Amino acid sequence: MEEEKTPKISVWNLPDVPKGKLPAHLELQRTRVICTPDAATNTENIRYSGAYASMGVDNSLRLGHFRDNFRVEVVRLTEDDMEFDMIGIDASLANAFRRILLAELPTMAIEKVLIANNTSVIQDEVLAHRLGLIPLKVDPRMFEYMSENDVPNEKNTIVFKLHSCCERGSSRIKVLSNELQWLPRGSELTVSTEKPAVDPTSRPRTYTSFNCSQDSLPEFSNNPIGPKHDDIIIAKLGPGQEIELEAHAVKGMGKTHAKWSPVATSWYRMLPEVVLLQEIEGEIAEELVKKCPVKVFDIEDIGKGRKRATVARPRSCTLCRECIRPDGKEKEKEQRIYWDKYVALRRVKDHFIFTIESTGALPPEMLFTEAVKILEDKCERVITELS
Repeated sequence: MEEEKTPKISVWNLPDVPKGKLPAHLELQRTRVICTPDAATNTENIRYSGAYASMGVDNSLRLGHFRDNFRVEVVRLTEDDMEFDMIGIDASLANAFRRILLAELPTMAIEKVLIANNTSVIQDEVLAHRLGLIPLKVDPRMFEYMSENDVPNEKNTIVFKLHSCCERGSSRIKVLSNELQWLPRGSELTVSTEKPAVDPTSRPRTYTSFNCSQDSLPEFSNNPIGPKHDDIIIAKLGPGQEIELEAHAVKGMGKTHAKWSPVATSWYRMLPEVVLLQEIEGEIAEELVKKCPVKVFDIEDIGKGRKRATVARPRSCTLCRECIRPDGKEKEKEQRIYWDKYVALRRVKDHFIFTIESTGALPPEMLFTEAVKILEDKCERVITELS
């Protein structure tokens, strides 16, 4: 029996390439990252603006397209956490927003520690470092930056006092952050001088120069300054050990030191997209549900005793690829299931799930607003320089 031959088509008779619209497989390649069982073979982003020029499709980043399609959807908002979706944005802008949150939003943190007495086992520099990492519950917008030539005053410095002692014969005690006492009138430690004061009735010189008490200011009268959390362990003291110090907090940014970063972490990930390439029913459906460690799939009853697999929680997908990896060698070759024929894992290139975890100085929604303002200022400076 002769084999049926495929008719040959002349190159001059090929159909025209569609203009202004990509075929489905190219559109998928342009807007998605296709995940394979082997992470090393994932499809990469095609960023070249003229990649599809022959088809009349502009692949560049266009301001009009961004303005019409960009949106933010808040998914979860608590006192310290915020999860939201940034849709219609490029990864470079999403990463710029993340870096602004980490490094360019100011907060207040302990910078200078004056230790009067420390007989604990913790060295002075380690103790000062631990104090600097304690998040303070205070709005940094109420304070000014302090330069090297500035004098510490009520507008640029917050002063705390810590004095804890473990009596002899008692058991070990913990020194917690709630023992940091706010000094609204400024430093109480006097500066030692070689020359005695001319006027014995004059006020002794301290390490700050406050013109008024901070608790008299309206923004702090009903909202005293202190650590965000009261149960942070600063040190442990044994019998006879003592810590007495004064800590000065100033305004700074995370790019100078991590203690000034307003977020515990800020991160994003592309929206996972889980697609069933065909109907999965019966035992295979139940096996697919068991394969996923985060319960992305579920079983749906379609009547007459039939059950099929469905994608119930796609946002929970961590792209671990367990659902597309073929069965192991414990099964016979004929019985192995190659799951990538049933399930496709993708990531949406312009849809980012963003998470902000605040340290407590400012609520996460306020951090978001301040970061947007900084990003807007950066964009305006770039436009001004280009024009």
